[in-house]
Amino acid sequence: MQLFTLKAVTCASALLLILTPAFAQQQHQHVMANPGDITWKDGPPSLPKGAQMSVLYGDPAKDGMFVMRLKFPANYKIPAHTHPVDEVVTVVSGEFNIGMGASAAPAQMKAINAGGVIAMAPGTQHYVHVNQETVVQLSTRGPWGIAYVNPADDPRKSQ
Repeated sequence: MQLFTLKAVTCASALLLILTPAFAQQQHQHVMANPGDITWKDGPPSLPKGAQMSVLYGDPAKDGMFVMRLKFPANYKIPAHTHPVDEVVTVVSGEFNIGMGASAAPAQMKAINAGGVIAMAPGTQHYVHVNQETVVQLSTRGPWGIAYVNPADDPRKSQ
């Protein structure tokens, strides 16, 4: 009986040693950052040129939760597009003008000020225009994607 118990303990210990690195990789990262800690880089190629981005948590290219900030220069526009998953956008600074639908209608846009939030279901057609430098924070699940309603608007097509 003691031999069986010793073998069981040895096998369980070996299994634990094998699985520990796998569990460690599954754990969520811990992030604490002030605005001055953020490093900006060029925005993703799926957005029109001029945007900057900073990934604060997770990885937009992989399955799972992520948080990303986007900085848009004045007079920046994103044509009508959709995303494959729910998206929550928080305006950090500036003013984020958003409209719903398949084509831009400036009179139908709503200005969302710093501190405001927009939550959209997957597939919601929307478009954006900012008049001043604006920073937004996206909270969603990866892999992140954007599909333009009019494929000709996709900046990846012109590269």
